[in-house]
Amino acid sequence: MTLPPDRLAQKALDHVLQLPGGRKLIAIAGPPGSGKSTIAGHLDHLLQARGRTSAVVPMDGFHLDNALLKGRGLLDRKGAAETFDATGFCHLVQRIATGQQDVVYPVFDRHRDIAIAGAAVLPEDVEFVIFEGNYLVLTADPWHRLAKFWTSTIWIEASNKELEGRLVARWVGEGYSDEDARIKVTENDLRNCQFIQSHSRLCDLVLPC
Repeated sequence: MTLPPDRLAQKALDHVLQLPGGRKLIAIAGPPGSGKSTIAGHLDHLLQARGRTSAVVPMDGFHLDNALLKGRGLLDRKGAAETFDATGFCHLVQRIATGQQDVVYPVFDRHRDIAIAGAAVLPEDVEFVIFEGNYLVLTADPWHRLAKFWTSTIWIEASNKELEGRLVARWVGEGYSDEDARIKVTENDLRNCQFIQSHSRLCDLVLPC
């Protein structure tokens, strides 16, 4: 049975509030279109409403630039695991997990389709750091190195039919025709969904969205 994002975030809140003290790194993972960013945002709001410090750190800031992807013949596969600076993201997570200072990190501007370096900062005193992204619990190298840093992992589950509908709507919202959006989803997004579903570790909590 699927639930709306705010109800799923409440379940996530109940889960993370039971975690031990100290800084907690929460990974919210799942295929594209599953609702990770929405649920992460709701969870962040719920934690802050309880007077807890929290912040959302998206993985998308580590998208490789389009010019680099074009040079590597990967522009049409943007969003696939190999189109991210995975090693750079792993270093960021390690710094956040082990550091005792504010950490600056990049964010992705979807409208301009570009990652912006140094666009956000995570204060050192934030208790709950909520990461969201497709590949946070991937078993492939180098993503599998992240496992040791997560305090807890949350998987957002959705049917392939539901994912397809949401992804087509996303691209239409970005200005693509319905036909072009479906081609993009079929030739890239759904391939990424299948890879993520087949190569991700079992998470501590599964939420059907």
